[in-house]
Amino acid sequence: MKIAKVQEMKNLDRRAVIEFGIPEILLMENAGNAVFFAIQNEIGVKGKKFLIICGSGNNGGDGMVVARKLHSNGGFVTLILLSDEEKLSGITKENYEIASRIGIEILKTPSIKEIGNIIKESDVIVDGILGTGLSGKVKGIYKEVIQLLNNSTKRVVSIDIPSGINGDTGEIMGVAVKSNWTVTFGLPKIGNIEYPGFEYCGKLFISHISFPPSLYEDNSLKVSINEPILLPRREKDTHKGSFGKVLFIAGSRNYLGAPYFAALSFLKAGGGLSYLATPKSISSFIANRGSEIVLIPGEETRSGSIAINNLDELLEFSEKVDFVVVGPGLSLDEETKELVLQLTQMIEKPLLLDGDGITAIKGHLDIVKDRNNPTILTPHPVEFGRLINKGTDEIKKNRIDIVQSAAKVFDCILVLKGAHSLIGYPDGGAFINMTGNPGMATAGSGDVLTGTIAALYGILHNAKEKMAVDKAVRLGVLIHGLAGDLASTEIGEDGVIAGDILRFLPEAMDIYRNNPEEIDIIPEVI
Repeated sequence: MKIAKVQEMKNLDRRAVIEFGIPEILLMENAGNAVFFAIQNEIGVKGKKFLIICGSGNNGGDGMVVARKLHSNGGFVTLILLSDEEKLSGITKENYEIASRIGIEILKTPSIKEIGNIIKESDVIVDGILGTGLSGKVKGIYKEVIQLLNNSTKRVVSIDIPSGINGDTGEIMGVAVKSNWTVTFGLPKIGNIEYPGFEYCGKLFISHISFPPSLYEDNSLKVSINEPILLPRREKDTHKGSFGKVLFIAGSRNYLGAPYFAALSFLKAGGGLSYLATPKSISSFIANRGSEIVLIPGEETRSGSIAINNLDELLEFSEKVDFVVVGPGLSLDEETKELVLQLTQMIEKPLLLDGDGITAIKGHLDIVKDRNNPTILTPHPVEFGRLINKGTDEIKKNRIDIVQSAAKVFDCILVLKGAHSLIGYPDGGAFINMTGNPGMATAGSGDVLTGTIAALYGILHNAKEKMAVDKAVRLGVLIHGLAGDLASTEIGEDGVIAGDILRFLPEAMDIYRNNPEEIDIIPEVI
């Protein structure tokens, strides 16, 4: 499912009217109908007291349609207009006049005390205060009303987006409505999907408001939800080489867990042969924990990291595998960082850089751009900030545009890890991942992700799938998040560690292959 920026949604609305002849007032009617049906299905209508709070824009006009639908179906409706009647125009004014004529109780700019009393008497509040076009901080009566709603215990349904959420970033613009349900129109907006806006939406519904599929599936829309895509069958007549051979260059004396989790997760997610090049001093420890991993013990630096004199051997070995991972637990030893730079330049296979591998290339991103084979970078926000010289707060406020730009400039696939991990591609495409939970913010989780992506590449590449690297990243991020969700369901978010995510990878793969409908990540279409 595509996700729209605010201006993109305005363009779709305009195209619906001009190209397809759908009257603007019909689009508003369809939007109001969708909210009504969600209320009817989730809460019920007849005999309940509804308060519809409207601003002067189209969001308020949608609310007036909802008020009419609720009124005509047996709900007791009060409509509060938080703006002067004179400010209403166009189809919002038309719907206001209809609501006035059919007997709905309408209160114009009442005092905050009056609004508070009505909220107390209501069963359900419909938020039609501010729409997706909000750009500045919420102030005045709007701020006071939103605070009243959030301090009440009433059920709240937001129209299109909770009032106070930035439609392009998900940012809270000073204060925002905390909704139980949100019904958005045409397509989800970025603010519906990005945190913290996603959390403020409650249960999210989508109505295409009669847009034809050619409109809401248009290729000009570059951001999408990371939905499941078909995985090749695991044929019976196969061998370990049929599911990929990956070389992991990882680990150091002080970081023993990272190489283990990366190399073993490759196998747990369905990969075939996992080779781990790691310092001699830790190879026996890893062999005892993961005897299925094929170890390539290497010479090491004084600090216990992989030495640069392993370069030729590693390059030669890289020619025997399908995919190479560099970085988990490598340390920041200067000699090892130089090894990473040379490997990045010289390896002629798809390459994933993670952790210390990403830190090593800081200031040398041209070598990523100049590579002849695909490169994947999987930073967390702090690593990403260091890489592109931006603060994490700046990235957080506008991470989609920043990730899209960086992926284009450096001609790489970029996975920005975190809540709703974001995947950016060199062609400007981006996918927001909906699996995963806060319990996965734990040491080693990213290493499990690295191995999972590598495993999916092995499966897809050896099945001769087109765009195997692109698909493997999407699938790996989704399945890694699903494994984390399964782990948190069993043991609770607080107790999840990387080993739990690793343990649930086989079950996540089984669900993905055989019961993908259980992966509930797409807003319900009504």
